[in-house]
Amino acid sequence: MITESHEADHTPAVDHTPAAPHMTPDELRLWGERFLDWVAGYHERIESFPVLSQVSPGEVAAGIPVVPPAEPEGFDSVLEDLDRVIVPGLTHWQAPGFFAFFPSPATGPAILGDLLSSGLGVQGMLWASSPACTELETRVMDWLVDLCGLPRRFRSDSSGGGVIQDSASSSGLCALVAARERALSTTSGASLADLVVYTSEHAHSSIYKSARIAGFGADRVRYVDSDPTYAMSPEALAASVAADRAAGLVPCAVVATVGTTSSLAFDPVARLAAIAGAEGMWTHVDGALAGAAAVCPEYRFVNRGLGAVDSYCFNPHKWLLTNLDCTAMWVADREALTGALGVTPEYLRNPESDKGTVIDYRDWQVPLGRRFRSLKLWLVLRWYGAEGLQAHIRSGVAWAQQFAGWVRADPDFILAAPAPLNLVCFRHRGGDDANRRILAALNDSGRFYLTHTVLDGRYTLRLSVGTVATRAHHVEAAWEAITEAAANL
Repeated sequence: MITESHEADHTPAVDHTPAAPHMTPDELRLWGERFLDWVAGYHERIESFPVLSQVSPGEVAAGIPVVPPAEPEGFDSVLEDLDRVIVPGLTHWQAPGFFAFFPSPATGPAILGDLLSSGLGVQGMLWASSPACTELETRVMDWLVDLCGLPRRFRSDSSGGGVIQDSASSSGLCALVAARERALSTTSGASLADLVVYTSEHAHSSIYKSARIAGFGADRVRYVDSDPTYAMSPEALAASVAADRAAGLVPCAVVATVGTTSSLAFDPVARLAAIAGAEGMWTHVDGALAGAAAVCPEYRFVNRGLGAVDSYCFNPHKWLLTNLDCTAMWVADREALTGALGVTPEYLRNPESDKGTVIDYRDWQVPLGRRFRSLKLWLVLRWYGAEGLQAHIRSGVAWAQQFAGWVRADPDFILAAPAPLNLVCFRHRGGDDANRRILAALNDSGRFYLTHTVLDGRYTLRLSVGTVATRAHHVEAAWEAITEAAANL
């Protein structure tokens, strides 16, 4: 029997568990100012560091405690550790002597955009989960269509539209999933084991990886031969497709590249897309770095053939002054993409999505969650405008072309591939060992960082121009260092 005194004990007790020591708005202002000042100072003194990190494996980890802190720490010690431990372990992608791989800009507007995204902390999986996150992204992707002179079918007011992915790798994966589903739904009796993907032998390695993740067999990815400029051969593609048709297989997708990673080769997209269209295949184009050049009307040769493709992407986080991660992807038929990737559990249902009047970008990508990436792209486009973006692209091309001219004029060196934009592939005539020694001398100097590739079986040096801090005299200094290293062979 419950007594009255016991009934009175049902009043909830007050929980006195202490709250976590969250940073207050005033503390955020204080430390935000100090950390931004540190970042600005880093950019100011970036030429004082060796471009390529000089640490040995495990050296950074040795400077970090093995166990995490038990008690809260002051951030003064964090700033000290940034200088003492982290900076020596960095390869400085923002350094003016960074000519490796591809540019990866960390500009002020993009940094501030990432700060806003982190500070707002919204989840953009649905229109309903933050309408501004979706609608700003749609608008800036339409802006890019106009800025780059892309086909109108990629705009959101057509049957297509654009989305910001984290990488060209993810874009390729999404495109191949859509291609897979379309092929299976339109080819009677076809199974996944029958589907074939075609790409260039010089395409990015992510294409093979994406095909495997999407379920295509390792023996169902065809590497099509290239022409002497390292571009995919339409004749070789047609022959490969015909052979697979004769074997009872189903050609599913062609992945072309405009500006390959190794040599900036341009696949003949229009001719490849014509072959793909006649066979009912999906055509995806990876614009990688070179797609950004289309902000300049004189470089819009990079867009040739895009009016006939199913999907296209390029990376603003490579050459369009926007930091990682930000890949612009467009599709000509958004329903083909959302039909392949869309899943709607009950807990995500809402009136606007059910009516189909809004875009839910969760259906345009692999993960559910998504950051407010469009903020930084929005800030970049507003800060620079078309004129500022064009000035950056044009200067990079001009300096790379000057470098290519020096290579042509030097009897000891040769251009290893066409150099239409900002990447110059070249080699010393002394052979692979000579080129390895030149590269080692440059990178060991601390002033520069270049990388290599292999073209026609020969070790080839790459100089990629486009880092924000780079100026003409840095490119000239790199050439002087190269010729000096060659003289000391």
